Amino acid sequence: MPDPVSQPLSPSLAPGQLLARGVCRHLRDLGFASVEEFVPAPGLRVDVMALGAAGEIWVVECKSSRADFTSDRKWSGYLDWCDRFFWAVGPDFPSDLLPPETGLILADGYGAEILREPAERRLAPARRKVLTRSFARHAALRLQALRDPGLSPSAWSP
Repeated sequence: MPDPVSQPLSPSLAPGQLLARGVCRHLRDLGFASVEEFVPAPGLRVDVMALGAAGEIWVVECKSSRADFTSDRKWSGYLDWCDRFFWAVGPDFPSDLLPPETGLILADGYGAEILREPAERRLAPARRKVLTRSFARHAALRLQALRDPGLSPSAWSP
């Protein structure tokens, strides 16, 4: 079986998706399960949501350019849906644009490194329970869709 880490990058992935791939690989090394493009609440879609073994929930927003960051008006709404919030950027990104109270991850398509840890803001237990169940359901449906490409989109609704 080929080594998935050394597989070439897919030419069809956008720059932010390449960052997300590297972030998810690093988070897996840290013991987290990750889901890309997760919707924690109507009107919000995070680039990466990660669930740790102890139930901690992290959100990572991947920004490939200054324009990508400055056009993002929703990121502060993600803070209510995680214990820790990070930005993931490439090596050429002007990281001084990013709020200093948020986490910072340097990433590429193959891996990532946490450069700055944000302060922890623990979720309320009721929200954590709902979010964890939603995460599990979403991950299971994505796995099922891989095995059954004809899966109806209506199955994704609660």
